[in-house]
Amino acid sequence: MLNLVKIKIYLKLSLLEKIGKKQELKNEEEVKSILKVIEKEKFIVKDIKKSEKKRSPAPPFTTSTMQQEASRKLGFTLKKTMSVAQGLYEGLKIEGKGHVGLITYMRTDSTRISDVARAASKKQIEEIYGKEYYENRYFKAKADSQDAHEAIRPTYIDLTPDSIKKDLTPDQYKLYKLIYNRFLASQMSNAIFDTVAVSIDSRRI
Repeated sequence: MLNLVKIKIYLKLSLLEKIGKKQELKNEEEVKSILKVIEKEKFIVKDIKKSEKKRSPAPPFTTSTMQQEASRKLGFTLKKTMSVAQGLYEGLKIEGKGHVGLITYMRTDSTRISDVARAASKKQIEEIYGKEYYENRYFKAKADSQDAHEAIRPTYIDLTPDSIKKDLTPDQYKLYKLIYNRFLASQMSNAIFDTVAVSIDSRRI
């Protein structure tokens, strides 16, 4: 009998075979009924398949994507996001640097970045992570994009979020870190994930 061990793996459960028939679980009651059946069941691992998946990074932020991610990850309203971004754009007093504008203009529909920013990101990524983690990426502009301004990105890549955290409010730090990480990731190689699919059989399911 298999022991259930808590491990950090994302399990995607969609269909269970019950009495020879595939059953889609549509609500909590159906899930509970299945759990009752399997609580005292014996299981046999029929098959294990290991594979590798790659995921390309997202482009640097536009105004709309920044608002969406700030809402999803930080719980910011649209108004709050733009207010905090405005402060980062206008600049803050940074110890040893003076008054510094920390991000590019926050109203843009472009994912384009300048050659200077591209070179800075290359240097930063290669120094911190290694040459194999850098990839010179270009992102296609939408057909209706005006492309008047660059994507939203940090103005100085060497000003990492943690290095200037003491000079920022908590909200400024959160949004700056979100913008900084998104930009840096946009110039990195694909993320690679090891995946494991396990087929499990039992006497009653």
